[in-house]
Amino acid sequence: MKKLIILVAIAFTGWKIYQQYTPTPVVEWSNSETQNSIQYQTPEAMTREATNAMRFTCDGREYCSEMTSRAEAEYFNRYCPNTKMDGDNDGIPCENDSRF
Repeated sequence: MKKLIILVAIAFTGWKIYQQYTPTPVVEWSNSETQNSIQYQTPEAMTREATNAMRFTCDGREYCSEMTSRAEAEYFNRYCPNTKMDGDNDGIPCENDSRF
């Protein structure tokens, strides 16, 4: 019985370590039901996204010319309503803006 408990504890620890270093899937739904995609984020990307969420707030800006960085444009495109920065609806804002 003691060996079984040790084996279960080792398996559980291994599973938790595996989960910690495996990218987390993020499902993004587009306007079209046929264009669903799954993207994987590393812990570093999730931290960067959380940092951007603290820095940026939706304040009514809609156009690329009103953005100061690519990260800001991506945040506004993803979280703010009525943005006009992604003309071809591929999820990448301000593709033709040479500043970024």
